[in-house]
Amino acid sequence: MKVDLNSDLGESFGRYKLGLDEEVMKYITSANIATGWHAGDPLVMRKTVRLAKENSVAVGAHPGYPDLMGFGRRYIKLSPEEARNYILYQIGALYAFVKAEGLELQHVKPHGALYNALVKEEELARAVIEGIADFDRKLIFVTLSGSRPAQIAEEMGVRVAHEVFADRAYNPDGTLVSRSKPGAVIGDAEEIVERVVSMVKDGGVRAINGEWVELKADTICVHGDNPKAVEIASMVRKALEAEGVKVVPMGEFIR
Repeated sequence: MKVDLNSDLGESFGRYKLGLDEEVMKYITSANIATGWHAGDPLVMRKTVRLAKENSVAVGAHPGYPDLMGFGRRYIKLSPEEARNYILYQIGALYAFVKAEGLELQHVKPHGALYNALVKEEELARAVIEGIADFDRKLIFVTLSGSRPAQIAEEMGVRVAHEVFADRAYNPDGTLVSRSKPGAVIGDAEEIVERVVSMVKDGGVRAINGEWVELKADTICVHGDNPKAVEIASMVRKALEAEGVKVVPMGEFIR
C-alpha cells in the first residue's frame, strides 16, 4: 500500500512569513507551492522549489483566487474562460522556477475557496481541469476524495489524486466542515494520526456527527500553516510507515 503526504507551502510573501516550510518539508513527499495570487511571490516561489529539490520532494502548483488580502479563502465568481486562463497562468508562473531548478512539475492542487467551489460548481471544475490539461495532460489533478471534480477529470483523461485531510473534520457527505464552524479544524495530534491511519487503512473516517464516511486516500494533506504542522507531519508519517504503508510521491503510483 502506498500513499502520498502533501503540504501547502511557499505561502510567505514580501516581508510576511507564513508556515514552517523548512521543517515540514523534511516529512512530506509532495509540496503544493503557492503561485503568487493567494500567497507567495517570485522570491518565495524559487526558494521553496529549491527547498523541495534539496529534500527530494515532488513539486506541484497551488493556484488560487486573485485574493492576497483574503488568503484565497473568499469566494470569487469566475467565468469558465477566466478560471481556465487563471489556472494556466499560475501553473506557468511556478513552472518557470521548476524548470530553472531542473525539476519536473508533478501535480496541480487548487487552493482554499477555489478548491471548495470546484466541488459545488461543475462548470468551474471543468474549466479548471481544462486549464491544467492545456499546460500538460500528464499533470496530476489533486482534489477532494470521491468528489465530482475527480470524476470529471477521470472522464477527461486527466490523472487524479484523491485527497484527504489530516486536520479537517468531514461532513457526512464527504465534504469538509466549514472553517467557520466549531470543530472544523482538529488540533489534537494523536487524534489526527488515528484519523489518517483510518482513512488510509480502513478507507474512511467518522464524520463530525459520528457517521462513517468512505474515502479514497491517494494523498494526505497536512497544512503547513498549522502551528503543530511539524509535529503532525512527523507523527503521521511514522504511524503510516509503522502500519506498513509506503509514503512516496503520488507520481510514483497514480497512473
